Amino acid sequence: MLQIEQLNQYYGQSHTLWDLDLQVPEGTCTCLMGRNGVGKTTLLQCVMGLLPIRSGEIRFAGNNLNKQIAERRAPLGIGYVPQGRQTFPMLTVEENLRIGLPARKDKAKQIPPFIFELFPVLKEMLGRKGGDLSGGQQQQLVIGRALVLDPKLLILDEPTEGIQPNIVQEIGDIILRLNREIGLTVLLVEQKLPFARKVADRFCILDRGRHVAAGEMGQLDDELIRQYLTV
Repeated sequence: MLQIEQLNQYYGQSHTLWDLDLQVPEGTCTCLMGRNGVGKTTLLQCVMGLLPIRSGEIRFAGNNLNKQIAERRAPLGIGYVPQGRQTFPMLTVEENLRIGLPARKDKAKQIPPFIFELFPVLKEMLGRKGGDLSGGQQQQLVIGRALVLDPKLLILDEPTEGIQPNIVQEIGDIILRLNREIGLTVLLVEQKLPFARKVADRFCILDRGRHVAAGEMGQLDDELIRQYLTV
């Protein structure tokens, strides 16, 4: 579904992503892993058109994303949950959720009921401002907002960062349900190894901007963890 080939990206004169390849097959949950600063968030921002690339190709569901401006990528079917729970703090929960509606292909005018089935707390707080929610509630809001547009691919950048354990478990259960029951393809950046093992069936490891290992989650062995993931 998502294919990245020979991707190179620079910050000024600093070469940040080096000839990077990544495959996210349809229906899978792929976890992008690596220590802090190795290029995981940079890669996601390249996919979403938020950072320019120097060379290489990004394809999604047969579309060449290199030719698409950032505003056109979500309507193609990519839901993006950025790192840091980026709600619109002065908008209500309902207004935050409605932002995704114009990108839906079916032109629906109402928030899909299944959003509130996944996140009942959002229905209870429709009139509250996004900035007034707890960290866990904000994370549920931004995931719900991404799902409103009915994506084919959901990209999550460290959704468990700074979240209380009970909400982490809920988010894990929701990712599993979306991926394994509904068939939504997921690309996940995650530092917590137990969480990654729980929800993902494939992994890809980056190190210093390079793709160094990939495979089925069961192939993520102690040597790979020691070499590329432990601090």
